[in-house]
Parts: sequence; C-alpha cells; structure tokens
Amino acid sequence: KQRSYTTNTTANMSSEEPTTTPKEETKPEADKAEEEESTAHFEPVVKLEEVETKSGEEEEDVLHSVRCKLFVFGETLLDKGTGKKSWKERGIGNCRILQHKEHQRIRVLMRQEKTMKVIANFALDPRITLEPNAGSDRSWVWSAYDFSQGELEETVFACRFSDSDVANTFKEKFLESQKAMEKVLAGEDSAEGAEAADEAAAALEGLKTEDKEEEAAKEE
Repeated sequence: KQRSYTTNTTANMSSEEPTTTPKEETKPEADKAEEEESTAHFEPVVKLEEVETKSGEEEEDVLHSVRCKLFVFGETLLDKGTGKKSWKERGIGNCRILQHKEHQRIRVLMRQEKTMKVIANFALDPRITLEPNAGSDRSWVWSAYDFSQGELEETVFACRFSDSDVANTFKEKFLESQKAMEKVLAGEDSAEGAEAADEAAAALEGLKTEDKEEEAAKEE
C-alpha cells in the first residue's frame, strides 16, 4: 500500500507540471522578429553622384514675393486657331520680383507650386500698366512679353491675391521696381552713348595725328 501511494503521488505531480516555461509562453513576437532580421549588406550596382542643379536664380535678389493664382487670356486647346479667347488658369505659386546682382536688371518670375514649372517669366518693362480686374479689388491685369513657354510671346496676365491689401502691396512693389528698372535702362543707354562717344573721339584723334604726320612729310 505504501508503494502504491508513492507511485500515485508522483503521477499526480508530473501531470501538473507545465510543458513550457512562462518566459517562452509570453515572449513577444517583436523579439522573435528581431532575432530573424537579416543583417546582410548589399552594395548598389550603380552609384549615383549628387549633382547640383541651378535654377538661374542664384545670382538674383528677391525684391518681393507673394502667393497668388495666375491666369492668362488666350485660346484653349479646343479653341486653337478659332480666335476665340477666354481666361484660363495657369497655376498657383509665389510671384516674385527678382533683380540681378550684376547687371541690376529686374524680371518677374513665377513657378507652379510642387512641380516648380515656370508659368511666368518676363522683364519688368517700365511701360507695363497694371489695370484693375473688373468686379474684383484683389486682382490685377497686364500685358507683357512672356518667355515661360520657351519663346517670346505677348501675353495678357491676371493675378488674383488673397485680399485687396495684398494686391495693393504687390502693385506698390511692382511700380517701385519699374522705376528702378527705368534707371537701369537709362544708365545702360548713357553708358553705351559714352562708349560710342569715346570711340568717336579716339577715331578723331587718330585722324588728327595722321593729318599732322602727312603735313610734316609734305614740309620735308
């Protein structure tokens, strides 16, 4: 009887023992994933060198920048060649007035947001006139020779701003820049005139010298 009792007790104890440890049962899946993570390193087949891209604006100072929506007045693709024109949206972005650091010339440049495509690019001609858009106090209309499409083309633009204050500030900066551009062009004209005058004076001096040499030769 005593031997039988011992055997039964052992059997009961072994049946109550867990088959796995608590640590193994509660081990997070993330730990398992870390253990299985590959540490292999692969060299790229083609190595690309970093290339510096230039926009052409590095040599220019920003005189004014404002976000707006740009429209152009012209034929749509469906109306091409018919002569029928209407307002069409060209894009939204920052309309910037830029002045070149070296020759001081001023232009207006606007790029489409995200794509950075040029949608307006024209010299700030002092003859451009900003006109109010009918029925709106926050937009201006003007005509300029635009180069954004790859060739010089006379284009009618309209810019719509967030409110009338922003629109009026843009006009002020636009007119100020036009006056500065007028001075730059006048300076270039005077410089060219002065250079031409110097060349003419040098030519006259040369003629005088040649005349004197001829007279001296005759006297001898």
